[in-house]
Amino acid sequence: MMTKAGEKIFKCDLCDKAFTRKRSVRYHMISHTGEKPFQCHLCDKTFTQRGSLKVHVMTHTGEKPFPCGLCDLAFPQMNDLNRHVRVHTGEKPFKCELCSASFTRKGNMKQHMMSHTGEKPFQCDICCASFSKKSRLQEHMRTHTGEKPFHCKFCDSAFSQKSNLNAHVMGKHKEKL
Repeated sequence: MMTKAGEKIFKCDLCDKAFTRKRSVRYHMISHTGEKPFQCHLCDKTFTQRGSLKVHVMTHTGEKPFPCGLCDLAFPQMNDLNRHVRVHTGEKPFKCELCSASFTRKGNMKQHMMSHTGEKPFQCDICCASFSKKSRLQEHMRTHTGEKPFHCKFCDSAFSQKSNLNAHVMGKHKEKL
């Protein structure tokens, strides 16, 4: 089938996404089925995409083929390097359409947008409290479970939040730092 370059004519039957290649639709369909056909031979973790598996295998090998030309860090993927370079350049390409905020990562901008909409998609199954970030829900769940995963290395104290551990260390053990 002849199409103009870049024209997205292959559409997903389950959502509004469109693609330039038919095989891209096939790969995309996995996001609807939850299927994870690509398995790591080193730890049995599974993935929806072959590329994600390839990057994961690098966590076992330690391979980081993309070095930063401005510091000593290296990265397993080019997009990780490109994102990192913004630390040096100060570039913030993702701009909020409602205020003057800008961000180095698209995900951070999407998270910020919830401050304008008031959206809180993460809800506690126990008390129905809602949160805009998954990490905030996870912190909140510790109020129900009593879990205290942050342990002081200087005494037997433990805390449900890292910020409370940091405050404890600065208040009680500052001289040991």
